[in-house]
Amino acid sequence: MSDLKELYQEVIMDHNRRPRNFRALDGASCSLEGFNPLCGDRITLDLKVEDDTITDVGFQGSGCAISKASASLMTESIKGKKVAEAEEIFESFHDMLTKDDKSNVDEDKLGDLAVFSGVAQFPTRIKCAILAWHTLHGALKGQKEAISTE
Repeated sequence: MSDLKELYQEVIMDHNRRPRNFRALDGASCSLEGFNPLCGDRITLDLKVEDDTITDVGFQGSGCAISKASASLMTESIKGKKVAEAEEIFESFHDMLTKDDKSNVDEDKLGDLAVFSGVAQFPTRIKCAILAWHTLHGALKGQKEAISTE
């Protein structure tokens, strides 16, 4: 296995074992649940948005390593960002995993999230990686009904 693949695997496993922002968030301004019936991943995402900025974020749930690591890295990448910036990161992440044409993928904007680029080679795992992101997108849009990847 190449050194780069090993590094990516290490980052994902670290965030799976020790997820960042894995907690309920008191005083959340929006919360939403997400579910991936194919893998059984479940997430509850809590956001605190003040003056159009995501000032805090927390998540709880259970799922596979990719799902949990993606949620963990997502929370780190959006905290302190304007809502529009978080939506741009969502779009880049989604495009990285689902589009053949990667020209809209802003790798600088993705930062550590680029470790998930290899997931695109495994279509059944894509839903694991994007569950937290679709939940984020729904929460920011004010959706109340739980997100499902199906």
